[in-house]
Amino acid sequence: MANKTSERLRSRIRRKKSIRKKLAGTAERPRLSVFRSTNHIYAQLIDDDSGRTIVAASTLSPELASHDGHRGNKVAAGAVGTLLAEKAKASSIVSVVFDRNGFLFHGRVKALADAAREAGLKF
Repeated sequence: MANKTSERLRSRIRRKKSIRKKLAGTAERPRLSVFRSTNHIYAQLIDDDSGRTIVAASTLSPELASHDGHRGNKVAAGAVGTLLAEKAKASSIVSVVFDRNGFLFHGRVKALADAAREAGLKF
């Protein structure tokens, strides 16, 4: 019998594949990919045409070293979203395609997306 963790992971990978069939990032409109672990959250803007990461931010970024408290909560996710949007604007990127990477759109993933929208990214 499979354990609960592997079932959850298999379900997320199934959702991820379904989402990625429909999404692709370009140089003009890169894909904002989010990964959520227990203790951290990571986000990056990816140009799928050339296969490279344009901008990345996470709770491990040096810019967020002064962040107090736990880094796996909604407050930290919002800080990552704001940082990513600022870096994207510095790279003259305004519009992105959001890829939740199989994670449900609530909690930390939603907090990151809302913070990125408030900081000026359009998706």
